[in-house]
Amino acid sequence: MADHDEEETHHHQRPPYIPKETALQALNTIIQLHFEKTLEKKRAIDNQKKKLHNLFTLFFIFLAIVFASLSQPSGRLQCRHCWAPICFLSFSHLIFYISVAQTLRCINGFKYQRCCHKLTLGLATEKLRFVKAVAASAVGEEEISAAAAAGDLEVPYQEPSESYLGKFKRNWALHFGFLILLYVFFVSFSVVVLCF
Repeated sequence: MADHDEEETHHHQRPPYIPKETALQALNTIIQLHFEKTLEKKRAIDNQKKKLHNLFTLFFIFLAIVFASLSQPSGRLQCRHCWAPICFLSFSHLIFYISVAQTLRCINGFKYQRCCHKLTLGLATEKLRFVKAVAASAVGEEEISAAAAAGDLEVPYQEPSESYLGKFKRNWALHFGFLILLYVFFVSFSVVVLCF
């Protein structure tokens, strides 16, 4: 019976009092944090993209050297020796694939985190606008705290929809499709140069 009375008194209580300055300061802190995290993730993405660009540049320089050495007319390499450049190219492509996969994984992870921070930043900005609008139209401090409690000032971490992840899969498919075509071209080039 006593528990029932306590529950009734809890239902009739007013929402917790949140001073306007505290609500504004908390929301501004959340906005600042997520804005800084968004910029941090953007810098990390840019660094990883530079790393990926450098990997591709070095790999293409390596392939140009292999291409040039296979193109030279030489009596030493013949058709029966075509397995050597093919194995060499296969091994080098495998190492390159692993490097690209790791770098793309990092880029996609940073992009996902950046998107989460941007969504959370948007939600916090929206709630800050709400509190400012209520504060501008409210007469007393009680109205502000009641409206703020009704507006639920909590800002949970936001995550993008599942369709956002499809973008990463398309990016992977594009990169690895290109690398597979490049591998097939160089293997067939090695066979054509050495055997025909």
